Amino acid sequence: MLLHASLAFLVTTLVPLSISSPLGDPESNQLILNSPVITKPYDYKNGELPPTNDTEGWVDPRLNGGRLLDFTTKRLGEPLNLIISSLSDPYILTETGLHIYAKSIGFSEECLGLHYGHIHEADLGDGLGRKDEHFLARQYYFPIGGTCWESVRGGHHFRAWRQNGTLANSGAWFIGASKEKDSSKNHKIEDDGYNLGRDFMVERATSGSYWSGMWWRAEVEWREGLLPKGKHGVNHAIPQDGKVAVLTVHRL
Repeated sequence: MLLHASLAFLVTTLVPLSISSPLGDPESNQLILNSPVITKPYDYKNGELPPTNDTEGWVDPRLNGGRLLDFTTKRLGEPLNLIISSLSDPYILTETGLHIYAKSIGFSEECLGLHYGHIHEADLGDGLGRKDEHFLARQYYFPIGGTCWESVRGGHHFRAWRQNGTLANSGAWFIGASKEKDSSKNHKIEDDGYNLGRDFMVERATSGSYWSGMWWRAEVEWREGLLPKGKHGVNHAIPQDGKVAVLTVHRL
């Protein structure tokens, strides 16, 4: 009895996250992990420290007042629905490396190097407050048009921010991926565009990719509870399913 009680205590103490059924096919190895609900920021000034996500390669932005929605207006934002963990190959965690990796999964820099549209901000809870996007990538249409064709026709794109402040210096990339309509619709997000944009990136990343002499393949872990499901607070009032894909990208 004493042994059983001790084992039960260790399980409940060391495994704070509950694991639900795998996503999709029961034979799939893609897990959905439920993240805890954060009700308030942690008070660092008075010595209160949050639990660490160091072993996962990223830190929950909500632990220090951040959020998994960026800021497109003072209130509304678009979901940061994908994280590239800092357990990934170190080259991916650099800005140059992310640009190269983006090319391998079908994205590139904006048309002619010119930015179109609003600069988004995000607070990753790393102590740097709201900061501008580090990188905006658009779907690259091959062999004709490249990202210029995406600017006209519409398609997939993503914005990325690196979590690198003193309060959460994980080095992970937090990404808002979506699919947008063509220029005649003012690049409005598709009706299911946030889920579609995330799933497009996950499919490309987990299938394996190649660019400039380097091969990559990612593992994915699905998280629930980081984003509230639905359209509350979401730009364009477009609902999303609340799932965040955590990618760990390996160089082959």
